[in-house]
Amino acid sequence: MPNPRLAARYAKSLLDLSVEKDQLEKVYADMLWLQAVCKSNRDFVNLLRSPIIKSDTKEKIVSAVTTGNVSELTAAFNRLLVAKTRESYLPEIITAFIAAYKEKKGIKTIRLTTAVTASEELKKAIVEQVKKSAGFTQVELEEKVDPALIGGFVLQIDDQLVDASVAYDLRSIAKQFENNDFIYQIK
Repeated sequence: MPNPRLAARYAKSLLDLSVEKDQLEKVYADMLWLQAVCKSNRDFVNLLRSPIIKSDTKEKIVSAVTTGNVSELTAAFNRLLVAKTRESYLPEIITAFIAAYKEKKGIKTIRLTTAVTASEELKKAIVEQVKKSAGFTQVELEEKVDPALIGGFVLQIDDQLVDASVAYDLRSIAKQFENNDFIYQIK
C-alpha cells in the first residue's frame, strides 16, 4: 500500500544525511541507478514487497544487487530499510528522494509530449523559452512520443498544461459541431 508520508520522511532523512556527509551527488546518482533497477526489474520490486521472504534473505539479495554499484551510505540506508521492514517502500522513497533533490537544487522538470521525436534544436528552444518566460534557472526536459497527438505538442510544467496538439484541435472542432444550432437534430 503506498505511503507517501513515510517515503517523504525517509527521503528527507537520507537527503539531510547525504548533505551532512557531503555525498549528495553520489547518493543522487545511487538513487537514479536504483530507480532504473526498480523500473527494469519487476521481480526485484516484488521481492521487496513479498511478506513471505524473510528479512535476512532480502538483505542478502539487496546487498548482492547493489554491491559495487552504490555508495556505502546508500548501502547502509538500504540495510536500515530492511531492518525496519520498510524495504517495500524503496521505490517510493527513491522517487521522493529524487523530487527532494531537485527541489533543493532548484531544478524544474518539464514534460514534452510530441507525435514524433523532437529535434535537439527544438528541445533546446523549448527549454530556453520556458527558462525565460517562467524564470527558472535549471530545467530538466522529459520527452515522450505519443503518435495519437497526430502533430503539435503537449507541454506540462508542474500543474500547468499547454496542449498545442492537432488531436486537441480536432476534439475542440468536434465539440463545436455537437453544439451547432444550425444543424437540425434528426430523431
